[in-house]
Amino acid sequence: MFSLHPATLIMIAATGIFTAAAAVWDTRTRRIPNFLTLPMLGLGLVYQIAVSFMFGWEHLLDGVLGFVVGFGILFVLWFVGSGGAGDVKLMGALSIWLGFRLTLYVLFVSICAVILGTVGVVLFSVVTKGFRNTKSQYVGTGKTPSGAKPKAESVDDKQKRRFMAFATPVAIATWAVLLWKAPTINEIPQPNTPSAPVTAPAE
Repeated sequence: MFSLHPATLIMIAATGIFTAAAAVWDTRTRRIPNFLTLPMLGLGLVYQIAVSFMFGWEHLLDGVLGFVVGFGILFVLWFVGSGGAGDVKLMGALSIWLGFRLTLYVLFVSICAVILGTVGVVLFSVVTKGFRNTKSQYVGTGKTPSGAKPKAESVDDKQKRRFMAFATPVAIATWAVLLWKAPTINEIPQPNTPSAPVTAPAE
C-alpha cells in the first residue's frame, strides 16, 4: 500500500494549475506569456532541489534531464519552424517539474493527442467549409497574390494556420500521465503488519 507524499501533491497541484492556465491562454491568444512560464521554471528548480534534500540528489538530476529533453525537443521543432517559442518555454518549465521519464510520457501522449486532434479539425473543416477553404486556411502556399508586393509570412500568419493550441494537448497529457503515475512518485511505504510469532509444536 502507499500514500502520496506532500511533495508529490505539490507537483500535481503546480503542474495541473500551470498547464490549465497555459491551455486557456494559448487557446484564446495563441501565445503563452513569459510571466507564466519563466516563474514556473524557477519554481521547478527550487522544487527539485528541495525534493533532493529529502530523497537524494538524483531527483535534481532527473529534473535537469527532463528539462533537457522537454525544452530540447521543442526547441528543435521551433528552430525548423514547426512550433512556437511559447511552446518551447511551456515544455521547459513543465519538464523540470516532471523529470525525465514523465516528460517522455507527456511528450508521447501530447503527440498522439495532436495527431488525433488535427485529423478531427481537418475533417470537420472539410465537411463544414469544403476542401478548398480548408486548404487556404491551414496550408501556407508561399505564393504572393498577383499584383501584390512580396512579403514574408509573419508570426501572426503562422499562428492563424495552427490547427490547435499546443498547450491544450500538453495539459491533457500531463493530467493523464499524473493520474496514471502519481501513486508511484515519492510514495510513502506503509509498515507491514507484524505477523504472529510462530511457536514450536509441543512435544
